Amino acid sequence: MLKEFKQFLLRGNVVDLAVGVVIGAAFGALVSALVADLLTPLIAALVKVPDFGALSFTLNGSKVMLGHLVNAVVSFLLVAGAVFFFVVKPMNVLIARSRKGDSSGAATKLCSECLSEIPRGAKRCKFCTQPVA
Repeated sequence: MLKEFKQFLLRGNVVDLAVGVVIGAAFGALVSALVADLLTPLIAALVKVPDFGALSFTLNGSKVMLGHLVNAVVSFLLVAGAVFFFVVKPMNVLIARSRKGDSSGAATKLCSECLSEIPRGAKRCKFCTQPVA
C-alpha cells in the first residue's frame, strides 16, 4: 500500500498540479501586492477618494452599506486589469512572436509537380506520385 501511495505521489500530473498550486499562490500574492501598493494609491490620488467603505444610504429605516461592495468591485477590476495587462497581453505577444517564424503551422503543403494540396508530412504526392522534399 505504501508503494502504491509513492507511485501516486510521483506521477507527473500530481507533481505538476502541486507546482501549479504553489506558483499560483505566489503569483496571487504578487498581483495582490501590485494592486494594493501601486494601482490603488494611484487611483486614490486621481479620484481623491482612497476608500469607499463609508458609503451608505438609508432605505425604509435600514442602513444599506454600499461601500464594501464598491471596494470589492474596484479591487476585482484592478486585479483583473493587472493580470490582463501584465500577464495575458505579454504572453500573447510572446506566443505570436514565436509562431510568426514558424511556418510549419499549416497542415498541408503544395506538391511542386502538380500543385495539389497534400499533407505536410507526406513523402510522395498522392495525385502524381512524385517524391516530395
